[in-house]
Parts: sequence; C-alpha cells; structure tokens
Amino acid sequence: MQKIANFMMSKKFIPVILVLTGASLFVAFQSQGKNENDDNPKSKYTKVLRNVGILLEEGHYSPKKIDDNFSKEVLKKFTEELDNEKSVFLQSDIESFKKFDARIDDEIHGSDLQSFFAINEVYMKRRDESFLLISEVLAKPFDFTKDETIQMDRDKLSFPKSEAERKEVWRKSLKYIVLGKFVELQEDREKNKGKKDFVQKADSTLEREARDYVKKRMDRSMTTKKTHETTDENFSTFVNAISQSMDPHTDYFPPIDKRSFDESMSGGFYGIGAQLKEEDGKIKIASLIAGMPAERNGDIKIDDEIIKIAQGNAEPVDVTGYSVTDAVKLIRGAEKGSEVKLTFKKADGTIKVVSLLRDKIKLEDTFAKSAVINGEHKVGYIYLPEFYQDFQDPNGPRCSNDVAKEVTKLKAENVEGIIIDLRGNGGGSLSEVVKMAGLFIEDGPIVQVKGRDEKATVLRDRDKNILYTGPLTVMVDEFSASASEIFAAAIQDYKRGIIIGSTSTYGKGTVQRNIPLSPESENPLFANKNTEDLGALKLTLQKFYRINGGATQLKGVTPDVVLADRYEHLKFREKDNTSSLSWDEIAKADYQPWTTSTTNDAVVNITYDKINKGSVFSKIKSNINWLSTNSEKESSLNIVKYKEEQKQVKAAYKELDTLFKLPKELVVKNVASDTVNINAAKDRVERNKQWLKRLSGDIYIDETLKVVNTMIMQKATAKNN
Repeated sequence: MQKIANFMMSKKFIPVILVLTGASLFVAFQSQGKNENDDNPKSKYTKVLRNVGILLEEGHYSPKKIDDNFSKEVLKKFTEELDNEKSVFLQSDIESFKKFDARIDDEIHGSDLQSFFAINEVYMKRRDESFLLISEVLAKPFDFTKDETIQMDRDKLSFPKSEAERKEVWRKSLKYIVLGKFVELQEDREKNKGKKDFVQKADSTLEREARDYVKKRMDRSMTTKKTHETTDENFSTFVNAISQSMDPHTDYFPPIDKRSFDESMSGGFYGIGAQLKEEDGKIKIASLIAGMPAERNGDIKIDDEIIKIAQGNAEPVDVTGYSVTDAVKLIRGAEKGSEVKLTFKKADGTIKVVSLLRDKIKLEDTFAKSAVINGEHKVGYIYLPEFYQDFQDPNGPRCSNDVAKEVTKLKAENVEGIIIDLRGNGGGSLSEVVKMAGLFIEDGPIVQVKGRDEKATVLRDRDKNILYTGPLTVMVDEFSASASEIFAAAIQDYKRGIIIGSTSTYGKGTVQRNIPLSPESENPLFANKNTEDLGALKLTLQKFYRINGGATQLKGVTPDVVLADRYEHLKFREKDNTSSLSWDEIAKADYQPWTTSTTNDAVVNITYDKINKGSVFSKIKSNINWLSTNSEKESSLNIVKYKEEQKQVKAAYKELDTLFKLPKELVVKNVASDTVNINAAKDRVERNKQWLKRLSGDIYIDETLKVVNTMIMQKATAKNN
C-alpha cells in the first residue's frame, strides 16, 4: 500500500531529530582517523541500526518496548522473510538462531552487530545448497501415478528437520510445477493431433520436455535471486524486520529505494523513457516513450537487449541475471541531464554502447483522467490511481488540481452525475486528499490527525466554493488504502455521495514521514563530500480518524453498497497483519452533513433490491467462496486427481469470467477536449484505446452507473415535486 506521507511533523518530534543528529555526529567523530576496510559494511550497518532504534523508540506513534520479546519477534520475522517457503533453512538452523533471541535488542541499542551476519551467512550457504537440489531433483523423471499430495500453504508447515526432508520439500514443489507443464503439453498434443506436420510425442518425451522447461525457468529465477540478494539487500530485509515489527508501514529505505518512493509520490522521475521487459532471462526494451531520450536517440529499438549499464564514465555493471526492477534502479537517476551509458546487444548480434542524458519522465498512467459514459443518462467517470504530489517541485503535478480540471471538463460535457474510481488506489499525500474532498463539499473538517500523546488536529477544507454539487459515487475495493479511505470516509460521513465496493477497504489509518538516517548530511556545519547516506526511515508518526470519530485503521471503510469481488477471500488487508496498530475512536468533529432533497439511504435500498433480485453478484460470491475453501486443501500430485481438481477450478474461473462479462458493453468516450493530446502520440492512442475497452466491459462500473442513474432520477423526481 502506498503511504500517507510528508504532511506534518509534530513539534514533539523535533528533539528526536536533534538527538539523532547528535548521535550521528558523535559516531562520525569517533570514526575519524580509522582506516576501515571499505568492503566491510559493519560500521555502516551499525549506524543504520542505532539510528533506526532511536527513531522507533522516540518518534513512533505507538512504540513497542525494544526488549528480549521484541528481539524474538524480529528474529522470527527476519528468518521468515528470507525463507517464506520454508525450503531453504533447516529446523536446526532455526534452533541455532535462538541464541540471538535476547541479543537483537541489544544490537539496536549499540552492542556489536553479530546476529545479521551469522544468519545471513547460513542463509547464503543453504540457498546455494537449494540451487543444487533443484538440478538434482529435475535430473530424474517424475512418477505421476503415485498417490501423494502437497501442502501449498507453507504457513501450515514447519522448517524441514533434515537435509533429506528439505530435498523432499523441493521434490514435491518441483513435481507440482512439472506436472502442470506436463498436463499442458498433453493438452496441446490433443489439440494438434491430425494437423499437418504434427509429430506425435510419447508421454515420456513430454515429461522430459516439461522438466527441461521448468529447469530453465528455475535457473533464470535462481540467477536473478542470487544477483538480487546481496548482503546490502538482505541487511535492508533485516532492518525492515525490525521496523515492521512496530507496525507494517514503518519501512527502511536504503538510498536508492528512497528515490523510488519519492518518484512514486511525484508521478515522475529522471530516466530515459523506455519500458523494459524480461524475456528468457534477458533484459530487453519493451517500448519507447515518444519524445523522450531513448526514442530521440534513434539507435535504440524494441527488443534490443541491455547487457551493461554505467553511470557516466564509471565502470559498467553487467546486468546479466538482473530483475527488471533492479535494472531500472540503475537506469534512473537523481538529476536531470545526468549521463547513463547502456550497452546493447542488437538483433543481429552486434554490440553498441549508447550514451543518454536523463530527462524528466512523467508517469501519465498515474495521473487522474476522465471519460464520459453515455447511456440512460450522461455520466462522468474519473480514474485516480493514487493521491500524488511532487514534493520537490511546487509547480509539479498534484492530484487535487488535476481532479479539479477533470471535473471542469466533465461539467463542460454536461454530465448529470460523476463516478470517482479509487479502486487499487493505495493512497499518497494527506494534504492532497483534504484539498480534493473540498472540491465536493462546502468548507468543513475532512479528517482528524492525532500524534503520540497529543490532542487531535482537525484538517479542514476552508474554501466555501463547491466545484461540483451533483450526484456523486465513489468506487473502492480492498486495495483502496490510506488517503483513499480518508476521501471515501469524508464523502460518506457528509452523506455527500454513495460509496460502492468490496466488504471493506484496506484499513490503513496511519500517517508516515520519511526521516533521513544521516541528518548531519543536511547540516552545512558538518556535511561534506564524504558524508555517508544511510537511507531513510518512513516512520509512523500519527493516526488519522474520520470526522465521525472512528479510525479507519484496521476496519477500513465499509461501503454503502457492497458488491462481491474475486479478491475478497485473500488475506492481505491491515486486519490480517499481526503487527498492525489497533482500532480506536476519538470525539467526533463539528460538521454538518450535506443537505439535499433526496436521501442516499433510499438509493441504497433501491440498489440492494435490484441486486438481490438479480443473480450475477450472488453467483460471483458463491464461486469466490468455493475457490477460497478449495485453496486451503492440499493439492494432489497424482495426474488423474490433479486433472480432476484443475477441471473444477477452471470451471469455477470460467463461470466467473462469464459473470464478469457484461451482456452489452457500456458506451464510453473520451472527453472532447482530451482528443488532441491523446492523438499526439501513437503509443498514447493505443493505451487510451485499451483503457476505454476495459471501462466499457467493467461490471462494477456498470453497477455503479445504475446507482448514479437512480440518484439522478431521485433528484429529478424531488425537483418536480
């Protein structure tokens, strides 16, 4: 979930920064004159750990005591993060780690850092052993007639007690993957039987081909894993095991990840304007953005393979085995005009080095956009993927401004109602959600924010102007979090519109701020070119509350109209995380609900009456419940039983696909004033076409449209009376 961030800092928190600065400077002076080995990261890791500990204890909204119990929790979380499949560590390893049960808290407080290095060393060794096991297991044919099962939910299992038991874990896991590919090859054989040039292959041949396919896939995956899992990367995992034991949204960002977070919040970054893809273990160019450095260069083509990346004249990094995410981190930069050199392998096998100067790339797909749905009534639709704000540029993109522009364009189209789609919107800027809610209400409170040991502060919309007063609906789902929940809650509490979606939103009701772990680097008295960047801690400082007094934390927002969806059974919401902060409530703010001649309750009752008379959503719910129950069962490794199980699962998904398909597509068009901009670039035209296609077949937009139509009719009836 994206996080509420960078809105306000409590005055009580300022001394924490001063303590952190002082502690950092003390360590810096202590380190002067020491000739530490640059390859030994222990000094840096110790500083990071100590500074994280200070911030957690002095600044976190609701800090747990960092003691032996906390240490045990961190140890469990760290080992599970490294080996969530329980297929790498042995139970004896886990037992040996218990000597750190009462030590990690001491290391946070300044003791010699030992736990991470010891655990990481064992993990690297066991991981490499597992790589060898994969090759060993896949070297022999599988017997799919044997009656055995596999438990896919590793949370229900323990770590293997012996090397033989670990090998058995890998054997069953790989057998399941190979079995799936083997059945797929059998089905292809049946489909192609009798066709020209068809070659009949025996099952033994298909079984070998299935193993070869899985072997290649696993080799690529393990190479990427080994490249990605550096000591630095695993240390970040260790620090996050500490920070996220406080709550799920307190995260440690090493410097490069901090930059990525800032980019996601601003809706832009400095890069070359190319999308990458992974193909057969290689990083290739997937597409080029018109007018950006990669496209302007002229030498870069789609499907060119990137083999090396260099920062200016620095030594190139061989990206063989890299994931797309890790390659992107190297290509993007912190400054406009900075140089990146890419070494390409072209389609004809030639090698070419291309030098590019980074430019500001705007992530257009992360910005607000609108469309018009023509039907019984003309209704506007606004899609907002996140509550973005460019904190580095006062004139940069802000979602409240962009949504206001979209509303204005829709009003020019004479729409009779508006749908705001916040499905999948993980949040963003707190200040922006306050401004955006203010577009639809008169002045008044939007949300309450409360810091540690502080009274609640009411954040208000102070502009009496209302941009839009007509019928309004807000679409949410279980992925709608943080700022999305603030907006939906405010609209619901004011009775300004109707909220439609899954049984509840995500349930993240906390506020974070990025705090640098080396604040002395920002102090001109001490900063110098050798100042070490330790990254940042995104720290939970506050909780926010609805204007009715209830927290959105844990419970989320319950829509006025609940519609069954396919993700309902998944356990990923705030309430499913044992480290989550609790729900509570405070006094309600002083606000006046929206006054209108119609009531939302009447519209909701009419909607539920129509839903209950229909069968679509009840069938969707039935299928989802069956799939949820079925997923908890063990899976068969016997081919006959496997095929029967897959037949049932495929039938359920096929019925869902049918249920999700509208009998008649909606008529969705672009806003007239957007057409010139859309038609300016070929890639933009294609993306827009695909977007409109998705909207036109969306069953949830269709149901929301029916709600808006009812609101419009109720309004017209009230006006006539």
